[in-house]
Amino acid sequence: MRHYAILRLLLAAFLLYFAWPVIPYANTTIEMVFWGGWLGFLFLVVGSNLATLLKMTKPPIMEQQEPQQRRSHNY
Repeated sequence: MRHYAILRLLLAAFLLYFAWPVIPYANTTIEMVFWGGWLGFLFLVVGSNLATLLKMTKPPIMEQQEPQQRRSHNY
């Protein structure tokens, strides 16, 4: 289900759009650590979703489709 990965990438881009103007105003060490951690997490989210889109990894278990089995009515 590629559309879930695309939606997560769009959400990450949306959050980055709002966070990017605020990041340069980080003055204290705690603010810099926060934004560094936030950008690191964003990098992991974008990387994992790109890997799913490029089929380098399997999608999460909840998004995998089960193979449909034929059911016979013979008992």
